[in-house]
Amino acid sequence: MVEEFKNRNISFVAQKQIPIFYNEKKIGVYTPDFIIEDKILLEIKHIPRITFKEKKQAWYYLKGSDYKLLLLVNFGGEKLEILRRVYDKARQKFRINPRRYSR
Repeated sequence: MVEEFKNRNISFVAQKQIPIFYNEKKIGVYTPDFIIEDKILLEIKHIPRITFKEKKQAWYYLKGSDYKLLLLVNFGGEKLEILRRVYDKARQKFRINPRRYSR
């Protein structure tokens, strides 16, 4: 993936830790496989199939972060699975921007 991103001049960061917030309180840290163009969270899996557990986890990562789009790509099943999750609900009026924080 890294080589393909480089070949295509796609801006990415691998394994960057981002804080997760709940009610404006930092409750944890999430480390996606990649952040693409500082807009898309990309998770790579190698499991038999994407289950409700992975779908729910992806939703909570989006809801607790400042990102709006997550792609979950699974190479482990009989066929390639790509799950797209969009967090498009209105954000709270006052929200701490987790991108400003480091570890």
